[in-house]
Amino acid sequence: MDVDAEIFRALGIALTLGLLVGLQREWDKHPLAGIRTFTLITLLGAVSTLLAREFGGWVVAAAVISLAGLLITGNWMHENGDEDAPAGQTTETAALVMFFVGAMLVAGYTLPAVVLGGTTAILLHLKERMEAFVGALSVTDVRAIFQFVLIALVILPLLPNQTFGPYAVLNPFKIWLMVVLIVGISLCAYVAYRIVGVRAGSILGGILGGMISSTATTVSYARQTAEDPKALGTASLVIVIASTVVLIRVAIEIAAVARGLLGSLVPPFAIVFVLMAAISIGLYYRLQQGNTHAVEHSNPSQLKPAIVFGGLYALVLLLVAFVKDHFGDSALYAAAFISGLTDVDALTLSVAELHNQGRVSDSIAWRAIMIATLSNLLFKAGVAGVLGGRRLFGVVATAFGSAIAAGILLVLFWQ
Repeated sequence: MDVDAEIFRALGIALTLGLLVGLQREWDKHPLAGIRTFTLITLLGAVSTLLAREFGGWVVAAAVISLAGLLITGNWMHENGDEDAPAGQTTETAALVMFFVGAMLVAGYTLPAVVLGGTTAILLHLKERMEAFVGALSVTDVRAIFQFVLIALVILPLLPNQTFGPYAVLNPFKIWLMVVLIVGISLCAYVAYRIVGVRAGSILGGILGGMISSTATTVSYARQTAEDPKALGTASLVIVIASTVVLIRVAIEIAAVARGLLGSLVPPFAIVFVLMAAISIGLYYRLQQGNTHAVEHSNPSQLKPAIVFGGLYALVLLLVAFVKDHFGDSALYAAAFISGLTDVDALTLSVAELHNQGRVSDSIAWRAIMIATLSNLLFKAGVAGVLGGRRLFGVVATAFGSAIAAGILLVLFWQ
């Protein structure tokens, strides 16, 4: 890793952690420092330590003394009831940051200094939008974010990064890393969905629902259709869109875990995606859109479901390795079909890990993931029929049936 890359990595981590702590302080309406101030303070610490390499530890000492002076002054003014006291120390901290940006330029860190200066300007400019974003978060949303912090930044580093058990596939760190990936994808969509809320509409609701949980989306809208038959059009559209987005979610997971598999996986998956997207467009124009209410998605960062998924992933990983080693590719496809009925993510990540280890070829890997995805469509069609009634089942089964047929043909004949 070159010097600039190392610097950017450190600054990026500092920026992220500053935003994280600042988000909590801003949401808690702390009068002294909020989301921008904490971000700038963290950047100041990173920059001063960086410059200490060139000029000595006095740089850090000067930064700490200056910052302490700002905080002491701010606290004193608030405790003494000064109505004109600043609500935060953003401008003062930004001034300190820019001072050290100038020092970085002189020290020869031109590119990092330019990026840091631009980031500071953007943070100052986005005051209203950042505060509005934090203000739109509920207690549940903030809890979800910090539960993800627990999962990703507290538990993950504590796990051993070594392999245990048979077939050399059970690595606690890597298993939990997959939990972090899945929870992270779902959390991003969850926060976006919570912010957009009832303004999402059927299309965006289906897209975000697919990124959070296509099965939960199917269950919710199927139940709404059972209660109100006029919701058939909207429910069908959202269910199909959510399942279409699952194909994108799978591609994101593969890109994060087994990038070398993307070249083989993307073309056949893109064909199924285009077909399902075309079906979604047809449903949008052909079926009357009824009134439905937004889905109440559960917090995707809860620790218990994360542990359950981690256990499921480990089990599927072990099962897939066992089946592959003892019974060959055809049995692997059968395992993919069974696993995919309830969870595509675990099978996708398991096959991706075996692909990384060289145990599964590109051709076998993408076919197994495709089979799991198609079996999941079959399962959700059944859920729609059981919970939503015959008419919903007819629409969803027709849409999913076309995708399943196309997927089967690709599995059989795609080279």
